[in-house]
Amino acid sequence: MDAAGFRVPVLVLGLVKVMSASQKPQPNEDELWAQLCDLPEHLKGEVIDGELHVQPRPRPRHSRIIGKLFGDISRVVDHDDDGAAHGGWWILIEPGIELPGAREIVPDVAGWRRSTLPELDLDAPIRTRPDWVCEVLSPGNTRHNIVRKQGFYARSGVEWLWHVNPAPDVRTLQVFHRVDEKWLVHMTCSDEPSVRLPPFEGVELPLAKLWL
Repeated sequence: MDAAGFRVPVLVLGLVKVMSASQKPQPNEDELWAQLCDLPEHLKGEVIDGELHVQPRPRPRHSRIIGKLFGDISRVVDHDDDGAAHGGWWILIEPGIELPGAREIVPDVAGWRRSTLPELDLDAPIRTRPDWVCEVLSPGNTRHNIVRKQGFYARSGVEWLWHVNPAPDVRTLQVFHRVDEKWLVHMTCSDEPSVRLPPFEGVELPLAKLWL
C-alpha cells in the first residue's frame, strides 16, 4: 500500500533459466554416428574428438589428384603377390578409420606398412593408425585439415603426412615427418618434374602431372 492508502499490485515474474549453447547436452558417440549416417550423399562426415565435421564431396580437381597419387604409389608398393619386395604396403582411397578419439576419420589417401597391418579385413572399419596419410587441400577443407586433422594424426602416431595444394596459384606438395608428436616440414615440392618422397623413395612420382 502506498502513502495515499492505495494498494499497489505487484507483478511477480517467474525466472526462466535459459540454457546457452555451451550448456546444452553434447551428443554422445552413438548419436554423432547416427547423424553421420543420415548425411545426404553430397556430403561426407568425420567424427573427431567428440564432434561431427561435415564437408562437401570433393570436386573433380580434388578427386583427380587423389586418383593419380593412389595409382602412382599403389602400382609400385601395394601388390598382394610380391608386396614385401616392393615395400609391402596397403594403399587405400578414403578409408574409414576408427581410432581412439575418432569414431570415423577419412583421409584422402592412406597407407599402412604390412608389418603394421598384416591383414586387411575388406568388410570392417580399420582400427589401426596409418603409417602415412595424404590430404588434398581445397578452400573448403584447408582449415579442417590443418587445425583439426593434422594434430589428431600426430597424437595418433601417424609417421608421415603429405599436404597437396593443387590451387593454380600454389601447386605445392609438403611432406611432414612426426617427431615427438609434432610435425616437422621435411620438404616442400612444387615445380619439379618428378620427385621421390618418403616414405615411398622407391616411387618416382610425376609431380608435374598432378597439376594438369
